[in-house]
Amino acid sequence: MNEHSTHPGRRYSLSDPWFAQPAYAAAKKEFNVCWTIYAGWMPWGTLATDGIIDKWAAKYGIKIHITQLNDYIESINQYTAGQFDGCTMTNMDALTIPAAGGVDTTLLIPGSYSEGNDGIVVKGKGKTLNDLKGMHIYLPELSVSHYLLVRGLEKAGLQERDVTVVNTSDADIVSAFATDDVKATVAWNPQLSAIKRTPDTTEVFDSSSVPGELIDAMVVNTQVLQDNPALGKALTGAWFEMMSLMKAGNTDALNAMAAASGTDITSYQAQLKTTHLFYTPADDLKFVTDPALVTTMRHVAQFSFEKGLLGEGAHSADFLGMRFPGNVTLGDESNIKLRFDDTYLKMAAAGTL
Repeated sequence: MNEHSTHPGRRYSLSDPWFAQPAYAAAKKEFNVCWTIYAGWMPWGTLATDGIIDKWAAKYGIKIHITQLNDYIESINQYTAGQFDGCTMTNMDALTIPAAGGVDTTLLIPGSYSEGNDGIVVKGKGKTLNDLKGMHIYLPELSVSHYLLVRGLEKAGLQERDVTVVNTSDADIVSAFATDDVKATVAWNPQLSAIKRTPDTTEVFDSSSVPGELIDAMVVNTQVLQDNPALGKALTGAWFEMMSLMKAGNTDALNAMAAASGTDITSYQAQLKTTHLFYTPADDLKFVTDPALVTTMRHVAQFSFEKGLLGEGAHSADFLGMRFPGNVTLGDESNIKLRFDDTYLKMAAAGTL
């Protein structure tokens, strides 16, 4: 399961009978965090199995259990329901699932962004974005593939009404493209790589043309984080210790990540080439404090509103509020539900964790 899938059906809300929010107590000593398979999230599995997270948690007198789940959307739903204190997810899904469901959420570590891991492929040589006009485009509806399509159409001076979107699951996207009926698709890796190997095709647009927009993050429950800053310190410290190993080309760590993702180190490193990892806290800090992030989230909020993903009663793209470093806000300041917090990145960059 890849981080870029999303649920094409109904969204969940706090009115659901099973959706009981726990009453979080201050000064917790044990925490639960979950993650799912994706190139940019494999470090979470390895830093859990090699003891890095245990070392950092012990430093702050806490225990952190890191659990791999098989289903991406289910992991977000479980986080939203309070079963996990933190979870890996994209910026768009953080906004449209927990935040839209009323769960105040903080992007603790924007670990990477897609830099070619997502793309639009058309059958035929020499095709361009303009050739999409009038075509049926196969993709997982309401996912970041859908978002990427809209951004690509904008670049070509087209709108979504100029094409027909055909909802196709990420599990079926490769086999669908192999049929004669399907002429265009939007996919993410590893499915994208398989589709691009089809003879006589053109990738007309990919996520490297919208850098920094498809963000892969570790998010945590804001209230839990505020009550327990040790959680933020330990997760951030462990993450950047693993990043330093990866940056140095540590083969033990890379081999472990490759094996856990079901591939070899060569294939895994190929995936990393289209995954813009922030290897240092300084790089991450620069990203989250750049005004471009606010612009990105304005795009994401507008798309999400137009698709009805901001929850019941959302009257505009500004229905949910977001807060950024420097106390910059976007949307409704009285309804802040998504936060980009640089507190722990600053500590990591200063070497004070």
